[in-house]
Amino acid sequence: MTEVRVLLVDDHPVVRAGLRAMLTGFEGISIAAEASDGKAALKELARLTALGEAPDVVLMDLQMGAGMDGVTATAAIRKLASTPPVLILTTYDTDADILAAVEAGASGYMLKDAPPEQLRQAVLQAAAGGTVLAPRAAALLMDRISNPGTSLTQREVQLLELLATGLSNRAIAKEVFISEATVKTHLVHIYGKLGVDNRTAAIAEATRRRIIRPPGAKG
Repeated sequence: MTEVRVLLVDDHPVVRAGLRAMLTGFEGISIAAEASDGKAALKELARLTALGEAPDVVLMDLQMGAGMDGVTATAAIRKLASTPPVLILTTYDTDADILAAVEAGASGYMLKDAPPEQLRQAVLQAAAGGTVLAPRAAALLMDRISNPGTSLTQREVQLLELLATGLSNRAIAKEVFISEATVKTHLVHIYGKLGVDNRTAAIAEATRRRIIRPPGAKG
């Protein structure tokens, strides 16, 4: 059995230690290196590749304190000449996080509360070129395929995230480089899809449906 080498990326040393202990306890999986954020992960990936020891999978957290986040790092990795698959491992299962990870090029999206055997299978499947999705992520993507007219678009989810930070329509327009009138049009569509009629209700409903994280949520 060929050994699958994993680059482990998480900002919490205790979490990394736990994942290392669990994964190395499985036959055929080893930890090639560890990194505490996306920037450090890119450096480790470059170092390992130069040594001819590139990892087979990057196991990537989403939020990593003040360091480069997992989505940004994933997008950067996918632009490299030699790109190992990136498997996101996070505590978050909101639509916004899932869509951002998929858009960045992640090969899989798993939650940290997944049973060890599921995580083992996910790592092996990702290394083999497969796509691995937690049930929530799979359901979201299937719904978007089946109901394209009623699902929120990625832009609409992005605007909801910005709404939740308290930004005005004008500030949102500047943030995403569109006109204020376009923001208002998007909001009309968002309100219609969520069945609400104002910003506060939209944020509350989007949070309830796990489209976005609760305002102020970090980790």
